[in-house]
Amino acid sequence: MKQHYIDEKTGISYTLQGDYYLPDFVLPAEENRSVGVWGQRHLRYLKQHRKVLYTNLLTSGKLNSYLADIDEQAETMFFRLVEQMAQRNGVTESLKAIDQMAWVQKMNSIRNAAQEIVYAELIYR
Repeated sequence: MKQHYIDEKTGISYTLQGDYYLPDFVLPAEENRSVGVWGQRHLRYLKQHRKVLYTNLLTSGKLNSYLADIDEQAETMFFRLVEQMAQRNGVTESLKAIDQMAWVQKMNSIRNAAQEIVYAELIYR
């Protein structure tokens, strides 16, 4: 048996793997952007709950850039929400100077609330 075979009708090349000819498909080149924690969480969600979208993005070569965009959006949204919620609740540097434990408690609460909003709006949709 020949190691390589090209189908005349389709132009697809095949390589012998054991007893079978498998197509020589190559994924399109994808730009290499870093994906942070938000993008990785969204990737896990896609793999478990949105398998068709995950497969389409993966085979089209757009998965990494999609995840990097989601990561940037989530990061921006998170910091904006934390800042707005801190202003609305009166969590300031003066509170930090007066009562550090109260400031830490309020900021942790605000960060958790902002994180849940980002999850609901971007990551798990």
